[in-house]
Amino acid sequence: MFEKILIANRGEIACRIIDTARKLGVKTVAVYSDADVNARHVQMADEAVLLGPAEVAKSYLKADSILEIAKKTGAQAVHPGYGFLSENADFADKCAKAGVAFIGPPADAIRAMGLKDAAKAMMVEAGVPVVPGYHGKGQDADMLAVEAGKIGYPVLIKAVAGGGGKGMRMVERAADFADALAGAQREGASAFGDDRVLIEKFLTKPRHIEIQVFADSHGNAVHLFERDCSLQRRHQKVIEEAPAPDMPETMRAAMGAAAVAAAKAIKYEGAGTIEFIADVSNGLKDDEFYFMEMNTRLQVEHPVTEMITGQDLVQWQLLVAAGEKLPLAQEQLSISGHSLEVRLYAEDPDNDFLPATGPLLRLRPPKEENGVRVDTGVREGDVVSPFYDPMIAKLIVWDENRDAALRKLQTALGDYQVAGLVTNLEFLKNIAGHGAFAAKDLDTGFIERFRDDLIPEKPPVTHKHLALAVLHMELAAENQNAATAAKSTDPHSPWNDVTAWRLNDRAHHDYIFDASNDTEISVSVSNSDGHYLIQIDQSEISATVNLLDDGSIRASLDGHIVGATVVQDALRLVVITDGKQVDLNLVRKDYDNSDEDGGEGVTVAPMPGKIIQVNVSAGDKVTNGDSLVVMEAMKMEHTLSATIDGIVAEVYFEVGDQVDDGTVLIKLETAEEE
Repeated sequence: MFEKILIANRGEIACRIIDTARKLGVKTVAVYSDADVNARHVQMADEAVLLGPAEVAKSYLKADSILEIAKKTGAQAVHPGYGFLSENADFADKCAKAGVAFIGPPADAIRAMGLKDAAKAMMVEAGVPVVPGYHGKGQDADMLAVEAGKIGYPVLIKAVAGGGGKGMRMVERAADFADALAGAQREGASAFGDDRVLIEKFLTKPRHIEIQVFADSHGNAVHLFERDCSLQRRHQKVIEEAPAPDMPETMRAAMGAAAVAAAKAIKYEGAGTIEFIADVSNGLKDDEFYFMEMNTRLQVEHPVTEMITGQDLVQWQLLVAAGEKLPLAQEQLSISGHSLEVRLYAEDPDNDFLPATGPLLRLRPPKEENGVRVDTGVREGDVVSPFYDPMIAKLIVWDENRDAALRKLQTALGDYQVAGLVTNLEFLKNIAGHGAFAAKDLDTGFIERFRDDLIPEKPPVTHKHLALAVLHMELAAENQNAATAAKSTDPHSPWNDVTAWRLNDRAHHDYIFDASNDTEISVSVSNSDGHYLIQIDQSEISATVNLLDDGSIRASLDGHIVGATVVQDALRLVVITDGKQVDLNLVRKDYDNSDEDGGEGVTVAPMPGKIIQVNVSAGDKVTNGDSLVVMEAMKMEHTLSATIDGIVAEVYFEVGDQVDDGTVLIKLETAEEE
């Protein structure tokens, strides 16, 4: 076994590899970009070395720099993870020449499977079934149109060097073929530098089923059963599960044998996945599955295979790369229970799944116990950057059967809390709770077929959400001002009082929220010794609230006790309760410095942020408009200025302090107050 390995990757897969290496007593070297200097994988590794700027071409794709770091640190092997250099045959060759083991297949095997047309030709020769189609070298447009007609519409045009849905077009009739072909060629040339295509019969109700294979340098090869990856959007996997629902044992055996034959045909070594497509128009049948492609690396969805087999596939990779035999023979492998995996992404399902960036202000996964597993490369407070894949985590569950595993998945998704940027969490919950998914009505068109169910209109804001939001803000203001008072030279100063005292009126705070239908909702809350009265429209809610150690609240609303987490980012609030998340936009609250009735000598923070500059000291004379404090929030600087002529009475914070919104920062006194 190796003593030290370098991980040429980042994020959750780098953390995953480090976990196994640590169990085996293998030291790890992480590489990182400028954007990842504080990343989780950097902190987990035994040592870490800077590669370069954030752009992948200047960091994680710099093969020569990675190998130089491997030599300098004494790493005996490089694990490429997935993506980046994992299927780069030239990099595998460079590793071999440098005397550093590549924890992956031989370069020749990567090249053999790199082009779809050549790979399919090899599979035909090995006796592996392939989708009927044209896989020849000729690329004349008229000739390709003739071949499409022979296959019969609908057909699928695919870039030979494609992946991830790029360079792929489905054509339903001959009249549309020319335009679709031109589009696929342009996309293939742009994404892969290769405009060649192949044409296949398009299956109207396909399921994407793949087989995990493993082979060693001693001629042994096995499969670790199948995964169903049919739930996809734009050919990107969303949910994976193992074993495939309703898979007949005869079909499992046939697919497994075909996958092992494919691996042996190219003299494969290490972990690989043979991807098949099955026509399920008449159910799963032994003679209606076809080879699509081979992924010559570890797959994102490998944890579901680990959960049903009890094997650590990264450990297997290290053993094989070190020249050892496979740990188990085929007859020693078996399936236990059922596992599902969902991919939690920073992306917006309401906006065509566009990726999102920003800080993870709240990130609380479910507890990893009783068959619940979370693979992630980020922590609460980290930022999802625009430079890399926006996956936040993989949530994996296992139970004795599919129904039990699905219930566990629904519970775990309900326990997941993410706030600060938009995610696909609610989308995943909607899939897991959908009747057709529970009924195993699966095919690659599932998401489009049930799109309206899976991406419904946003739920309305209720009085409960508004009440929980203002209770959170009241507690935050009270706690923050108590801390401010403790720092003050006059802890009993009325400037530290946030009880909303008013002359000839009941003490109350007023909030205004922007509703989704372009209307505003006013909320008023008064506090009498911890008992709150909340007025919304014409309704009143009697409430009490407690702040829990984890930052969540537990409130009684007219006697109904509910738990909630409220996350505030400037004027945006996320209320998480009952396993659901609702976004609120705060227009104004009456104790910030925009209030007409507020103390004009008080400067408060308009949003959560960091103090980066304090321009005055106690005793300084200031004029209306003078800069007092500069805050940094949401990567922007905000200058807070004096609103009166006066003298600085108190400065409550220093450079570097983090403050909540509504926090009193500076108190001014007029000449009459001296």
